[in-house]
Amino acid sequence: MRILLATDAWEPQVNGVVRTLTKVMAELKAMGHEVDVVSPDQFPTFPLPTYPEIKLAIGAYEPVMERFKSFEPEAIHIATEGPIGLAARRICLEWKLPFTTSYHTRFPEYVSARLPLPLSAGYTYMRWFHKPSGRLMVATPTMRDELIRHGFRNISPWTRGVDTDVFKPRAEGDADVFAGLARPIFLNVGRVAVEKNIEAFASLDLPGTKVIVGDGPQREELAEKYPDVVFAGAKFGEELARYFACADVFCFPSLTDTFGLVILEAMAAGVPVAAFSAPGPIDIIPGSGAGALAPGQTDGLREACLACLDIDHVVVRKFAEGFSWRACAEEFYKNLQPYPEPEKTRFWRRLRRLARLRRKPAA
Repeated sequence: MRILLATDAWEPQVNGVVRTLTKVMAELKAMGHEVDVVSPDQFPTFPLPTYPEIKLAIGAYEPVMERFKSFEPEAIHIATEGPIGLAARRICLEWKLPFTTSYHTRFPEYVSARLPLPLSAGYTYMRWFHKPSGRLMVATPTMRDELIRHGFRNISPWTRGVDTDVFKPRAEGDADVFAGLARPIFLNVGRVAVEKNIEAFASLDLPGTKVIVGDGPQREELAEKYPDVVFAGAKFGEELARYFACADVFCFPSLTDTFGLVILEAMAAGVPVAAFSAPGPIDIIPGSGAGALAPGQTDGLREACLACLDIDHVVVRKFAEGFSWRACAEEFYKNLQPYPEPEKTRFWRRLRRLARLRRKPAA
């Protein structure tokens, strides 16, 4: 199948959305499908205010339309709600093409944490954007239920995966990246920004050492406010995997993520996870034997962190081995809504004919 992905989140951005999309597209290609990705690196861009690492495409509509014509997709997935997603959505509606979408970020909560805008405004936009989608893919049952309460429909599950060959427990003899720091090591990995609720972790009274891996606009402020916390900066690839593997407990304080891919990466390294009872953690941790939840979304995180110290790391790793990117890709493929035969052949043939007629000089 020819699958077109339209996304405003793509490399070189480093986040869970990009990791999910790149891994799934690679798996789809390995399964024999043709994949074309429309992403910001193919356009002139400007930085997203308050989040300069994210580049927003300028003038996406006409180029995206040409990509549709040249690739002739059999299925279209719109992953994000930015300029590229809006352009692809508009084209699908104008040409009456079926498409699917996915909900990766709690966008209304994200915006409300940064700007003086009510949650209702964000949800109004998100409902409008996703309403024509044949299927809205979400990562967890909790996120599905939350969106249903906000008036969304056509929701289908789309789980996540983890690379257990990269993220794995520390082997005997491997160097300790935290050598010289007091144990236990409580680790957080992610963007150091207000919507990630990092301060809830930095402010905890815990034994040993708290380490934050990542960068972002709140890093300097938090480093000055919490001098006992080690800010290690951004890490990638094998180096990041070593930071996971050398930690004792992973703390995930976010309340705005829809899943939290770093949870699975920590678990794959055999590191138990402490988190608030929020979408993502509440769907992964209970009953897993791989972590502990705080009772609510405002307190109890310290107790959850301390409880993780007694969890068997072998059990944690075994739980993570149940998640794979191939299963994630297969579920994504199952959720797609391809243009039905034989309509798709007639449609693209008719579109090519119209294009030739427009280019033909007047008699």
